[in-house]
Amino acid sequence: MQQHIYYIKYALQFADMQIPELVNTFNQQVQSRAWSSMRAYHDKALMDEFQHRGIDTTAVYDGKAICFAHPVRYDLPNNKLIAIG
Repeated sequence: MQQHIYYIKYALQFADMQIPELVNTFNQQVQSRAWSSMRAYHDKALMDEFQHRGIDTTAVYDGKAICFAHPVRYDLPNNKLIAIG
């Protein structure tokens, strides 16, 4: 299946970011109730970038749904996201 152009736009943007910037981007979405197809592309590209870097995202992503209930921090020694709060 071909990726949507907006997904590609976000994927390229996230590929250029450092991990702290990706974490900040995730945390900006916490508790947001807004939803649109653009946000879906954004969120999927963000999770894909974390996973592309080998970061464990199981604290917030089960492969289908992303949980934005709590902010996260990056645990460098374990290379994983940890929900805080």
